[in-house]
Amino acid sequence: MKAILPIFILNIITTLVFGQTRKPFVLGVIEEIKSVELAENRILNIYLPPDYNPADTTKYPVVYLLDGSADEDFIHIVGLYQFNNFPWINRVPKSIIVGIANVDRRRDFTFPTTIEKDIRKFTTAGQSARFIRFLEKELQPYIQTKYKTSTARTLIGQSLGGLLATEILLKKPTLFNRYIIISPSLWWDNGSLLNQQSDLLQKAFTQKTGVYIGVGKEGLTPGDIPHVMEVDANLLVEKLNRTESKTVSIHFDYLPQEDHATITHQAVFNALRLLYPPAQNR
Repeated sequence: MKAILPIFILNIITTLVFGQTRKPFVLGVIEEIKSVELAENRILNIYLPPDYNPADTTKYPVVYLLDGSADEDFIHIVGLYQFNNFPWINRVPKSIIVGIANVDRRRDFTFPTTIEKDIRKFTTAGQSARFIRFLEKELQPYIQTKYKTSTARTLIGQSLGGLLATEILLKKPTLFNRYIIISPSLWWDNGSLLNQQSDLLQKAFTQKTGVYIGVGKEGLTPGDIPHVMEVDANLLVEKLNRTESKTVSIHFDYLPQEDHATITHQAVFNALRLLYPPAQNR
């Protein structure tokens, strides 16, 4: 008992001394935006560069991250950007990252389908037009008004998020300057999005736009109509490569060592390398 008592006292002292220096590790801020388009409030996880100062004149690019909850992709995507911001790497500009937390991703990330079984199975699906209006008319203006932003805007989406990112790329390509599309669920509505016409493919499209498409060794998609994720991704790349615009660059990345569950982190790392070549990374 005499031997145990000094150890017990030491533990109390250690707790008191070191406990007083404990502080929270803050990665970003959590905000809530009221959306009229979606008829609900949405949670945003926002990362600001360490030297962000609302009083100075520096403006920052904005990265909009789908599946941006803290328990989804927000933390590790912030880490990738922070790593690539190190002065000895300096691959990407310091950026504001806006993680959009999910409420119902199948509702928000899919357009209406003609597949009767999917209509019955996914009763809330098919509302992507509303979510795109939310991005364009509410979220982007909110971020641009509240934070010091440049005109550079990146969208990151994987799986159903990749489907939405592809839909925006084809239907409203000027909403973003860079698109990071990973394992897009192009099987939705039997691949009908691959038939979508787009201003992006026209010679008159002049906005400088970089597109990264990454896919792993993923095999058959979950729909009843047979699709292979890698094949659909290749078909999308072939479609985009037919663009007559001189300002659109397409990067395709096949990662055979990754699958649908593991691909996101490696794909975003590769995307930053490809979308920001050395001469343009400042």
